[in-house]
Amino acid sequence: MDFIMSASIISRKFILFTLMLLVSTSSLAGNFKVQSAEISKIGNGYILDATISYPLTPRVKEAISNGVPITFLQQLELVHSIAIFGKYWQWDKTLWTTSLRYELRYHALTEQYVLKALDTEHYRNFPSLDSALTALGTIKEISLPPEHLANTDGLIFQIRSGLDLYALPTPMRPGALLSNKWQVTSPWKIATWP
Repeated sequence: MDFIMSASIISRKFILFTLMLLVSTSSLAGNFKVQSAEISKIGNGYILDATISYPLTPRVKEAISNGVPITFLQQLELVHSIAIFGKYWQWDKTLWTTSLRYELRYHALTEQYVLKALDTEHYRNFPSLDSALTALGTIKEISLPPEHLANTDGLIFQIRSGLDLYALPTPMRPGALLSNKWQVTSPWKIATWP
């Protein structure tokens, strides 16, 4: 009798583990990903070039196709890392951080996707969602702050991208904050120094 009960418990745990694995992999399927992030030295300064892929979930695509403006964030951080106990324990101090914000929306009348840089109010139009996402994911020659780059030893530059769910229209916000269909933020990607 004990054998049957322990086998039943083991099979329930296995089924639960399998379901959790399926849920976790399905929620990761739509995550953004920073494909590459490279820093180049130009004269006395440094610039960043990066590529980000934006696989949108069906829920986000549906919102865009219905004209809902979606705000994308590209977060950049410069961190000074000091090793205290070798590579096992490090003290990190954030020296500089910024966010680039872009709004993507679909205009049904013109059948165009409009990508707007929110900090500069610069607009660009695209005939397809894929072309707009490709342009959004291409970061070229962003200048890094020179005041922190005199000595690059111990400096880590990292980048990630996600959606600004608080910029959604108010009725959509609670559902988006609780749903994994909107949780698509990429993990931090460390850029390579020259």
